[in-house]
Amino acid sequence: MSNAKTLRKLLAGMDVAPLVLPGVGTPLEAVSAQAAGFKAIYISGYAVAAWRHGLPDIGLLGARDTVNALAAITRVVSLPVIVDADTGYGGPASVHANVRLLEAAGAAAIQIEDQTWPKRCGHMANKEVISADDAVLKVAAAVAARTNPDTVIIARTDAIGPLGLDEAIKRARMFGNAGADILFIDAPQSVEQLQTIGKSLPGPLMVNMSEAGLTPAMSAQEFHKLGFGVVAFPTAALRVAANSIDQLFADLKATGDTRQWMDRMLTLDDLNKLVNIDHYLEIDNRTL
Repeated sequence: MSNAKTLRKLLAGMDVAPLVLPGVGTPLEAVSAQAAGFKAIYISGYAVAAWRHGLPDIGLLGARDTVNALAAITRVVSLPVIVDADTGYGGPASVHANVRLLEAAGAAAIQIEDQTWPKRCGHMANKEVISADDAVLKVAAAVAARTNPDTVIIARTDAIGPLGLDEAIKRARMFGNAGADILFIDAPQSVEQLQTIGKSLPGPLMVNMSEAGLTPAMSAQEFHKLGFGVVAFPTAALRVAANSIDQLFADLKATGDTRQWMDRMLTLDDLNKLVNIDHYLEIDNRTL
């Protein structure tokens, strides 16, 4: 069974429980998510920009950066991977070509949004969106591009900030009519807005939890009660890790000593186990 079909089966169970997606930007996070027992993972554009390139999420990366990040992750995990493809990196023809690239690199689901380019993180100020009609053409291009009918297309609108909730709901309906499988209105700013979205649109609906962002902090179960079947936590791992790295390096610079951090580190054996060293050593042994 393809990962796209596996993801479709997971989505079919959303009425009972939400599909919780840990956000990753690196293969190490991906293998950790798989080891933790998650059923699917989400490649966050913000996490790819920050983890792999040390850059902010303001449209500094292109399609090949996303394809390379996806290929590195699908190489080491067997889970369905949902990939944030930003705006699709151009007009409908570019969206079509890039959906094909991402599908070939192993994406089970591909997310595109309606921001202008250069885009920015959905929880930043001063976002702008293209016209609704142009956005629909890009969603339709993504739907038409997939070679596997099970590949999931996620259509996101960032219209709440610049144009208001009513326009965002209108766009999401248009995206659904254009064939999008999952609708995603980014950055609702209150529980009331979340409730309105959940009541106004057919599922499956997606939401992301960007801690300390514009959307109220809630659990996946709380979002599910409001009508959201897919709940992503796109940068939680990145931000916890970045905080720990900052503190570690500050201590190392001040003391020249890491012993006080050893109880917060994986042992070398545990890290080797996480990256599946036995599998590769077994291949070496069989070859010898």
